[in-house]
Amino acid sequence: MPLSPLADGYDQFILDLDGCVWVGDEPTPGAVEAIASLRGAGKRVAFATNNSYSAGEDFVTRLWALGVQASLADVVTVGGAVQHLLAETRHGSTAYVIGSGAMRRHVADAGLKLLNGTDLASRAELVIVAGTQQLVYDDLRNATLAVARGADFLATGRDPTYPQPDGDWPGTGAILAAVEYATGREAAIVGKPEPQLMLTALDRLGDGRTLVVGDRLDADVAAAARAHLDAALVLSGGARRDALDGHEPQPVAVAETLSSLVTR
Repeated sequence: MPLSPLADGYDQFILDLDGCVWVGDEPTPGAVEAIASLRGAGKRVAFATNNSYSAGEDFVTRLWALGVQASLADVVTVGGAVQHLLAETRHGSTAYVIGSGAMRRHVADAGLKLLNGTDLASRAELVIVAGTQQLVYDDLRNATLAVARGADFLATGRDPTYPQPDGDWPGTGAILAAVEYATGREAAIVGKPEPQLMLTALDRLGDGRTLVVGDRLDADVAAAARAHLDAALVLSGGARRDALDGHEPQPVAVAETLSSLVTR
């Protein structure tokens, strides 16, 4: 498929995954072919995701299963960003993690001692909140007690929901809101809308005019702006055009899907 005039004007693309490349286990319409068209035209492509449920290797496997060739270097995950940050700044600390097994492994691999499942969980020096589908009350209780006692407080993002085929499911931001409300403290954010994932993707892509494509104004478009990059919004993840009214920053383009944005 030929590229759209918009896509022709950029050298490289940073693509969100959930809601942009896929929804649940299914690709968005034409996404696989659109990525192939970008690469066929000599454009460089990387993927940057706030999804903390899986490890980078799992995202690579999912991309290949859809027909998108990808290496681990092509995928920038918030879990990897957390691991890098903790290895540099918190090595040897104790931590309590609300999140998936993949996120707990990232924290352990950064050299921290996990207190999940121990009697000392509520006395951790660091609390990390990430996405999980296995939330129980004890998670909120231990995190709240530790944060109230002065633990450092990090989260992978504030996305209130993430798209699934039957509608939006509660995201990391919904879980984080409970701990923040209970403690009166605000977590520092590692993922989007902070710019670090975009900057890491740029390091891997190299120099060139870059377009970020995502499905959330408050995460993808905002992170791109903080990294001083152009961003386009796709509506395949549930974003609405009327949300653009008065919103800053504005995307450079809006389209129904990744395919309709970058091909014609």
